[in-house]
This record gives sequence, C-alpha cells and structure tokens, in this order.
Amino acid sequence: MTAHQSEEARANESSAGSALVVAPPVLACRRCGVDLATSATWERLRVCSTCRYHGPLSARRRLALLLDEGSFREAHESLSSVDPLVFSDRVPYSERLDEARAKTGLEEAVVIGTGRINGRDCVIAVLAFEFMGGSMGTVVGEKVALALELAADKKLPFISVAASGGARMQEGMLSLVQMAKTAAAATRLYMAGVPFISVLTDPTTGGVYASFASRGDIILAEPGALIGFAGPRVIEQLTGRTKPKDAQTAEYLLAHGQIDAVVDRARLRNVLAMVLQLLGSRWDVSPRGEAELYRPEPRIPETAWEAVELARHPDRPTSRDYIRLILPQFVELHGDRLSLDDPAVICGLGDLGGITVMVIAQERGRGDEERERHHGGRMSAEGYRKAARAMRLAGVWGLPVVTLIDTPGAALDFDSEARGLAPSIAQCLATMSVLPVPIIAAVIGEGGSGGALALGVADRILMQENSIYSVIAPEGAAAILYHDAQRARDLADALKLTARDCVTLGVVDAVVPEPEGGAHLDHEYAALLLRNFVLDTLLDLRKTRPKRLLDRRYRKFREMGQLRTVSRRSTFVKDVDELQKRVGSALGQVIDLLPSREGAPRELPDGSRERDDE
Repeated sequence: MTAHQSEEARANESSAGSALVVAPPVLACRRCGVDLATSATWERLRVCSTCRYHGPLSARRRLALLLDEGSFREAHESLSSVDPLVFSDRVPYSERLDEARAKTGLEEAVVIGTGRINGRDCVIAVLAFEFMGGSMGTVVGEKVALALELAADKKLPFISVAASGGARMQEGMLSLVQMAKTAAAATRLYMAGVPFISVLTDPTTGGVYASFASRGDIILAEPGALIGFAGPRVIEQLTGRTKPKDAQTAEYLLAHGQIDAVVDRARLRNVLAMVLQLLGSRWDVSPRGEAELYRPEPRIPETAWEAVELARHPDRPTSRDYIRLILPQFVELHGDRLSLDDPAVICGLGDLGGITVMVIAQERGRGDEERERHHGGRMSAEGYRKAARAMRLAGVWGLPVVTLIDTPGAALDFDSEARGLAPSIAQCLATMSVLPVPIIAAVIGEGGSGGALALGVADRILMQENSIYSVIAPEGAAAILYHDAQRARDLADALKLTARDCVTLGVVDAVVPEPEGGAHLDHEYAALLLRNFVLDTLLDLRKTRPKRLLDRRYRKFREMGQLRTVSRRSTFVKDVDELQKRVGSALGQVIDLLPSREGAPRELPDGSRERDDE
C-alpha cells in the first residue's frame, strides 16, 4: 500500500467513525422493535404507531395532552414531603426526595388543579411515576383528598390519572392510611352527586389502585397497562405460580368487569370531553326541534303468533341498532365491578334530543356469532349487577333512565344461579322502584319473564306494536301445560302477550308504531318512531318532581292486578247510575201526565218535589 493510499484509507476510516458518532441513536419500540426515532406519534404521545405500545409520560406532558391550552391552574403546588420516620436504607429518604425533586421539577408525585377539556371545567389530579414511582405518601394522599374536596365544593367533575407503584414504604403506616383518606374523600364526592372519572395507566398498583383510583364512577384504562393490587413478581414469588397470560392488564380487567373501557391515548382527550359534555348537559340543554313529533297510529298484528314471529324476526333491529340510530353521542360503560362484563346488556350515557340519559339495553345480537356471544339477550347475574350499577349512577347524577327490553328471559344455567341470578334480578327491581329520576322502559322485541321485567319498573312503559311481553315464552308454557313445546302456537293467544293485550291489562302505557310490515323492513324509520315516543314521554315526565315521581311509580305497580277488577266494578256502578237516571226520568214524565189531585206533592223552588211522609 502506498503512502497516499494509506492516508486515504485513514481518512475513510475517520470519515466512517465520524458518521457513527453523529448518527441518531436507535430508539426501538419495547414491544415490536420498530424504530421510533422519527415517529411523530411517538414524539407527541409516546405511542408506537405500529403496535400501539404506550410508553411512559410525565405528569406535565399528560396535563398538556388532556387539557385545553392555558386552562390549567395548579393548586397546592408548594406542599412537599418531610421525613416523618427519619427513614434510611442505602440512601436516606430525605436525599431520595431531593434527588426526585431535582430530576422532575416537581415537589411531589402528584399534580392537582383545575382545567378545561373542550371548554368543560373539571378538577384533575395526575400522578407522576417519574417521582419515586408515583408512590403515595402523606403529601400525595393529602393533595388527592384536597382535589376531591375541591371538586365536591365546586360541583365540578373530578378526573384522576393514576401511575403508581403503590404506597411509599419510607413513610410507613402514615403512607398506608392515605388509602383510607382518599377512599373516604372519593365516597363523599359520590354522595355529593359529582362525577369521578378515573384513568388507569401503566402501572397502577398497590395502595393507589386499592383506594381512590378504583372508586371512579367511570374507569378508563390505557391499552396494555399493568393494573393490580400486588405486582406480578411479588405474587409469583409468594405463590410459586407463574402469572397467567394477560393477567393484570387493562384488557384482562375489562373482560372481568372491573373497568368500563380501554382507551387509546390518542382518543383519551376526546372520550373525556364527550363524557364531560354529556354529564354537563343533563337537563340543562333544551331539546332541539321537538315541538311536533310524528306519531302515526299503530297497527297491531292480527294474531298473537304473528306478533311472536315478528318480535323474533332475525333482521329485527336490536338495542345496539337503536342506540346507534337514536343517540348521536354515546359512551358505553362496562362491567359489574365484581367479576365479569356481560355483553347481553349495554349500558351507557347518551344524548337524546339534547338531554343526557342513561341507557340500559338488552342486546340479543344478530347472526350465529353475535347470538352466541350475547346468549340471545339472556342476561347473567353479572349483567343485572351491571345494570343496577348504571341505575345507581343515574340516580346520583340526576339522569333519566331509558331501558330497552329484548330478551326471552334471564340466563338459565347452574353457574349463573350460583353467582346470584335471582338476587341480582331482585336488586334491579328494587333499585328502579326508588330511583328519583324519570324512567322510561320500551319493549322492542321479546320481553320474557322476570329477566325482562328487571328492566321494566318504569314511570312509563312503551311497547312496539310487533313486540311481545309475557310471563313465559309460549314454548315454555306449552311444555309445562301440554308437555309439548310444539303447541306454543295454541297458547300464544291465551297468554295475552301482544301490545294491545298488555295495554288492556294495564301493564303497558302506550304502543309505539312500526314501519308497515315490521321494524325489520326499515331500521331507520323504526328508530325515528321509537325516538319520538321516548323523547315525547321524557319531556312530559321531566315536569314531575322526584317525590311525586316516586309516589306515582309505587302506586302504578301497587295497583297492577287490581285495575281489571276495579275497572269492571266502576263500569258496573256507572251503568247502574245511568239506568237509575233513565228510569227516574221516565217515571217523572209519567207522573206529569197523570191528573193532579188534592194533597199531591208540590214542586219546590229548587225543582224537587216535597216529600210525602204518608
């Protein structure tokens, strides 16, 4: 190699070395490995645009993403921890605190204050995992409690965003009792009727999760977030068992009824904005353009069996169809907060003509896959607990309740019985009887047995003209009475299950017309007619005070079963009175035609005749 060639080679090596130095570092997604160095989505949201892995966010960045620009007003920012136990391990606790403050620019592991989301005011508390793992010590607990109290005082919705490893060990029992403090403050907020939306991020564990973070009226979680009381490594070491796949994840909790929704970080602000708008509207927004609601005359099927077939038509609109067509904004709530989320019932907040309502709807599904997943609308014990939870929220928030009834009956299996099917149905019946808000129930398909009635204790009960409402399905009645379910057609008329029959019996208040031939032929028009009747009824009920509403609802069901007897007696008495009047009039005319005689009763000034004691 010549000297010139050697010098050129060294120059090339130097150039290559320089290129290695200035090249941007490789930033790979922890889940899928894709390069995130040039990803705009990662830069803004810390979310991988390929696999949607959600990376950690600082508390300040979360506030900037969620709140309207310039709207945040921090509260109690100067509160900071001391070292109550004079705790020391490898490093004294006081030094750890100083290090965390220098690293994050925060005084503690939570930031609280007021702000706006799409113009809607709220109180917000965001935990900072970057500050000692978001652990809850005395100051974190105090600031969260102060934020909850501020929300209760100002009647503003409260939002918490949790990211925590649990209680702060360095503060001992003083740290642990913050669980009781924050849970109590959250409960007082609930009793004040102020909404609490809890957002769980990765990770949310220990004392934070087991206190205020799981007390939210609505609980949302980011995808893939680790959520649980004890960390998975702790459980594995204590039990010797490996963590099941997906256990302690947001998706796992959703499937087991613990949270309402898993929401991508890119959508979280919008979802919160919709919830705040719906909860902020309540009765305040006047319905738009509902002065004249179209109400054609219903056409009841000729026979009961025809109604049965139309109510069960495979193409008949389901609750999900009606929710999509009637409610332009709808936020679904999931889970019974105990064990499962039953897809046979849909619960959520919706906008009905400018009025926010709580919708509780039985969903029978469509097609084999949907029918299997929803069990044909047969709700389990978990489904009725989920419905009762939605009812209680509506009562606390002052929202009218609209239920859509469409089920052949409750889930009939031994597992559901063991999980408390009958008591959960009774819970719904009892809860609806005392809710201090208007309740409208609409039978939109098949209303069967106690499984349907559990959503039917309402101020007004509507029934689509081709739907049915019965103590038992015709097949079940035939199996019991004839030992032959094939004779169901013979019993359909006797069960008096059509809309006309139910109005006559006094168990339904009005019949909602359907498109000619049935709702299955025109979903959009069927939805319009149902919406008009529900909204018209709601506008009428909103004029009634809660106490009077409850009294009327109680009397309504208290008198069911008496109405037919009373009606017959009233008709009989009315007929007798009419007959007496006619007889008296005829006798009077006869007497007037008779010749007068001495001593006959004389007519008094008021038109009556003087009594003849003889």
